[in-house]
Amino acid sequence: MSLPSDQCIDRIQLARTRRVGPISYAQLIARFGTARAALVALPDLARRGGGTALTPARRDLAEAEYARTTALGARYIFVDQPDYPNLLRDVTGSPIMLIARGDAALLDRPSVAIVGARNASAAACRFARMLGGALGEAGVVVVSGLARGIDAAAHQGAMNHATIGVIASGIDISFPPENAALQQAIAERHLLLTEYPPGTEPLARQFPHRNRIIAGSTLGTVVVEAAPRSGSLLTARLATEAGREVMAVPGSPLDPRAQGCNLLIREGATLVQSADDIVEALGLGTHTMLRSLTAVAPPPPPPPSTMSIAPDDAARAAVAAMLGPVPVTVDELVRQSGLSTAAIQMLIVELELGGTIERHAGGRISAV
Repeated sequence: MSLPSDQCIDRIQLARTRRVGPISYAQLIARFGTARAALVALPDLARRGGGTALTPARRDLAEAEYARTTALGARYIFVDQPDYPNLLRDVTGSPIMLIARGDAALLDRPSVAIVGARNASAAACRFARMLGGALGEAGVVVVSGLARGIDAAAHQGAMNHATIGVIASGIDISFPPENAALQQAIAERHLLLTEYPPGTEPLARQFPHRNRIIAGSTLGTVVVEAAPRSGSLLTARLATEAGREVMAVPGSPLDPRAQGCNLLIREGATLVQSADDIVEALGLGTHTMLRSLTAVAPPPPPPPSTMSIAPDDAARAAVAAMLGPVPVTVDELVRQSGLSTAAIQMLIVELELGGTIERHAGGRISAV
């Protein structure tokens, strides 16, 4: 479901504004109704938060980004839209928006991530291709990161069925270069996803964010071959944190590339020898059941009456005084302050926009 261009540009401008994160974005939209109204309110909210001045991102840059994205045949999917992946929406720190090129309907179907070593063995790549094909035949969408090795093999195996490529660069950038044709084919026949604007080159710090999307948008993650310290094991850890199934293919103890998978199995990951093991571990049942699964509608935003509660100066000062360097939960702030959850959440947004607090995993907050 595409938004009108002016509304989409408003949202891009809000999302690209400094200090606006996924949680504050959603709460600003819920409180003010539109991104444009939230943009108007930002400077005053930041002032209430006791920090330095906050100016919205430049409108012309948001317009240029939107024009470039649409010219490439891609579109935006925002976190509060119904076609945003429901599983990913539930993950802490999920992206405010995704840029999608291809068949976004694939996001509604059951999916599994297949990841592994870039310098994978020939046998592991063959097995990843087999898994990708067998899962696709079973009606499962195969998700991976378009890296060389296992990622590319998994995509190739699923090309006759359904696959989603998640990249750590702009939608117009291919990395590694040898996978440019594969990336183009996925965009044309399946779905290509990123959270970065066009022209963004892949940097090391962006790959963990890509892995977060891979792990968070799927029912489970299968690691085919990985060293003990690798991005693939990071993806598996992110899947665990998101409450998803982690599966691994065992390998020879003599092969360093198998040590990460063997370690995962030792720690409780499901041992995988075929696609049937994956389907069984996820409780997906028969092929007919797989194909009949549909996306769950996103939760409705809080009614404006509950989000419009603006805390007064005394309440704001009292809550700010409760915060220190040790992160605390929102529930603890509600309990100690006696304020409503809605009031606390809005106050936290003001403090975040003011640059005086920092958000942590698990919904915790600390003073900067």
